[in-house]
Amino acid sequence: MSAPAPSTLAIVDAEPLPRQEEVLTDAALAFVAELHRQFTPRRNELLARRGERRAEIARTSTLDFLPETAAVRADTSWKVAPAPAALNDRRVEITGPTDRKMTINALNSGAKVWLADFEDASAPTWENVVLGQLNLTDAYERRIDFTDPKSGKSYALKSADELATVVMRPRGWHLEERHLQLNGVSVPGALVDFGLYFFHNAQRLIDLGKGPYFYLPKTESHLEARLWNDVFVFAQDYVGIPQGTVRATVLIETITAAYEMEEILYELRDHAAGLNAGRWDYLFSIVKNFRDGGSKFVLPDRNAVTMTAPFMRAYTELLVRTCHKRGAHAIGGMAAFIPSRRDAEVNKVAFEKVKADKDREANDGFDGSWVAHPDLVPIALASFDAVLGEKPNQKDRLREDVSVAPGDLIAIDTLDASPTYDGLRNAVAVGIRYIEAWLRGLGAVAIFNLMEDAATAEISRSQIWQWINAGVVFENGEHATADLARKVAAEELAAIREEIGEETFTAGKWQQAHDLLLQVSLDQDYADFLTLPAYEQLR
Repeated sequence: MSAPAPSTLAIVDAEPLPRQEEVLTDAALAFVAELHRQFTPRRNELLARRGERRAEIARTSTLDFLPETAAVRADTSWKVAPAPAALNDRRVEITGPTDRKMTINALNSGAKVWLADFEDASAPTWENVVLGQLNLTDAYERRIDFTDPKSGKSYALKSADELATVVMRPRGWHLEERHLQLNGVSVPGALVDFGLYFFHNAQRLIDLGKGPYFYLPKTESHLEARLWNDVFVFAQDYVGIPQGTVRATVLIETITAAYEMEEILYELRDHAAGLNAGRWDYLFSIVKNFRDGGSKFVLPDRNAVTMTAPFMRAYTELLVRTCHKRGAHAIGGMAAFIPSRRDAEVNKVAFEKVKADKDREANDGFDGSWVAHPDLVPIALASFDAVLGEKPNQKDRLREDVSVAPGDLIAIDTLDASPTYDGLRNAVAVGIRYIEAWLRGLGAVAIFNLMEDAATAEISRSQIWQWINAGVVFENGEHATADLARKVAAEELAAIREEIGEETFTAGKWQQAHDLLLQVSLDQDYADFLTLPAYEQLR
């Protein structure tokens, strides 16, 4: 008797979308179902391991390089696979969600790479998940255009040789996709995003000479990188493309991953393209993991934690050295400034800061860096052109002068700055404004001339939580307390109502955002990710 056919994925509680049948084909869903069967059990084990490691940090208030992988670090013979031509020059990368207008603008931006984001810059509504996939396929097929209904302005792709190379970022391992279930169990969002994209576009991208390439977010250990590597091996066999076709760049945006950079590259060595320094999530991870560690782990206002802070410098210099030792690209952090159309002086000051940041990265040995807006592409390009010239990268610069001890990465108290009352007010204001937009389906939001994403909201609410629980006293004598946070939040909500008017306020999700920010900032039981309770409210 033959074995019963495996159960198929069910689409649950989702309104039909235009052209969804092009994305949610039977064959594509069968592939995602197989990824789910093969890899979700291991993913669940690794999420449990995160909790165990976090409990260990709570006991010890320290981290170290892993003794059990010392041989991997000591072995000088291994390197990652050589970069494919389309990923050899990455001097400027632009980031953003996969809505239709952004897809065209990012591809046309002049950046070498576009990080097409299904993660922190995209609220995971079913519409964003499915139509984002459709937009990318339409772009590869050159059947994408867009006319802005407000301005009437039309957007279309430039010639193929002028377009950025796409590196797609799926959701992190911790998130579910509730609209796709197998036997009543939701499929991890990471496998949905990766699976649909890979199944539909792997061969298309090979034909274009540009992929399939991925950014891997929120990685916390080399074992999680090993899981991704096994996903890649399985997927390449499944669709019949050569092993090693996939390339992945891992974001080192958790404090635990910073201690396992070499091991992460080793696990992915046949598929590794590089590592990236993700600033806001990295700070969020420090707060999350060392929240019981006392005053020496209290971070000041987020804008006071520049990349020149000693512990951040240790992190970025170790990343460059690690990447170049193993033949991988080192990609720098985000320039999040959004140029003002009304204030030239604001732009002048901000552009000078962006230039200084990109000059520092290029001179430190990074091979490229991120920007959030097309107007910043020329600034970053000039910084890297000045150092690279005609060379595609500077992986030959080994940075053997860099020596980072385990304690250097968590020496938070080397930073001469303290939390301020204005910092609390800013964290509340940005948190409410970002969460409100996220609940309406927007993941990349311009707030106070900065492009903010989910990592911003995470550091905002984490700092509120940390300052209250550490008993911080601000420079004005006020104590960080839950009551003070509630008072500031009420004032900010009233100010927003005044600013945008009653009708717009009522039509938005402002009260909901205010309540959710306070929930994740004040609950004693610290939520691992703000997006987990937020997803329950996302419709």
